[in-house]
Amino acid sequence: MTAKSIGAVARKVGGLTAISRIFGFLRDIALAVFLGAGPLADAFLAALKLPNMFRRMSAEGAMTNAFLPQFSVQRSQNGKAAALSLAAEIQIYLVIVLAVIVVLMELCMPVILAVLAPGFASTPDRLVAAIDLARITMPYLPMISLVALWTAIANAENRFAVGAAMPIILNICLILAAASIPLMDQLGIANRALPLAVAVSLAGIIQMLVMRWHLRQHDIAPVFRLSGVTAAGRAMWKRFVPAAFGAAGMQLNTLVDLILASLLQVGAISWLYFADRVAQLPLGIVGIALGVALLPRLSRAWADNNHDDMQRALREAIILGAFFVLPAVTAMVILAESIIGGLFGYGAFSVTDIAQASRALAVYALGLPAFVMIKILQAAFYASDRPGLVLRVSLIMVACNIGGSLLLMGPLGHVGLAMATSGAATIAALILMVILIGEGRLRFGRLGPLTKIVVATAIMAAGLLATLAFLPPLPAAFALAILVVVGGGLFAGTAVLLRAIPAGLLRG
Repeated sequence: MTAKSIGAVARKVGGLTAISRIFGFLRDIALAVFLGAGPLADAFLAALKLPNMFRRMSAEGAMTNAFLPQFSVQRSQNGKAAALSLAAEIQIYLVIVLAVIVVLMELCMPVILAVLAPGFASTPDRLVAAIDLARITMPYLPMISLVALWTAIANAENRFAVGAAMPIILNICLILAAASIPLMDQLGIANRALPLAVAVSLAGIIQMLVMRWHLRQHDIAPVFRLSGVTAAGRAMWKRFVPAAFGAAGMQLNTLVDLILASLLQVGAISWLYFADRVAQLPLGIVGIALGVALLPRLSRAWADNNHDDMQRALREAIILGAFFVLPAVTAMVILAESIIGGLFGYGAFSVTDIAQASRALAVYALGLPAFVMIKILQAAFYASDRPGLVLRVSLIMVACNIGGSLLLMGPLGHVGLAMATSGAATIAALILMVILIGEGRLRFGRLGPLTKIVVATAIMAAGLLATLAFLPPLPAAFALAILVVVGGGLFAGTAVLLRAIPAGLLRG
């Protein structure tokens, strides 16, 4: 992968992720309108957290970081048949292990929910609803994990599009399910979130069918067969275990937020969810896309002992990330209430919900540069076959988050939980950065491009503040649209005048 292709791959993956996030916002708007931020919303979001948490641990990042390099080695050294044989081996054991986990969790769901959401004990109806919903959503775990494995195979063959589009299917299913919630009232069904849980598992089936069809079309679909564990398989699992636990760092942080938020007032889980969904937009589009684009190039640079190319790749990724993240963070802090109100402030989502979620959004936004930096820097450690170091830093991040959450949730409530999450991510990013700088694998060089991005962001911020001051009373969505146009126009125009647009974004 050439230097200029980082921007090209990031554009492709990020563009499809952006489309998925748009559908995700439509989904969350539908949830806010039809379900609100009350007990049933808390119950469904707690139920959704379980398969999502395990999916991100066992499937997405860990599977790509551990499996893709091993698959690529087998492909280059022993041919396509050997690589697909490894994929078949990993595939069957992944299904078996995750199926056992699902069965155990189905049986133990009351105990698991009591641990994950201890505050639900004070509202028995919310706890019962969460248990019922979680039992329906859990089968999504092995399905989406298979989809992640198949996506890694497609990525190894430089086919990024279909895998990056998979979340769109889930979002469409949830939008349709949310629209059917009023039907539950007509049928007299108390658990109005039931269609949402069914939609999650249904989406998993559709995602599997689409991804499997894509692999068959290109003759790269691994067969289902039970075989022994090969040396290549053992090497993959050796990388996978620390990679999974390393990926668990961020998931454990959100789990900590869920557990502690359940002890706060009803609605706290929902406020954090809607705030996090907005804050995750740049992380999902920019951070994940850059991680996907970086890993193959960094792996090659490490194998060739080419420190200069590793430094160039990391520097290019950091500047690309800053170009998108710095204005996004600034806008989220300034426009937090306008964003939450314009996106979700309808139907069952009250004025109080808007105020509380916007407070959390402003704090989550402050941690976004750190989260994106973590995604970028972790690729360097996975490329150099050091997932254990990523794991240790992730454990430090979790410990900081737990300590900060316990310290801040008393005086600051759910905002304190968001503050602890952002602070812990900042500490983890600094640790990774210091290690790479000390090893000579990260050099920032000239800061001219970054300075131009900061200046463009400052001009955008001034324009947003002025617009807010003179904006007449308007419907929330209309006001938000004006602010987005003003902010985006100011930043883009200033970036063009200052020549602050990273070259890697336009090449390819």
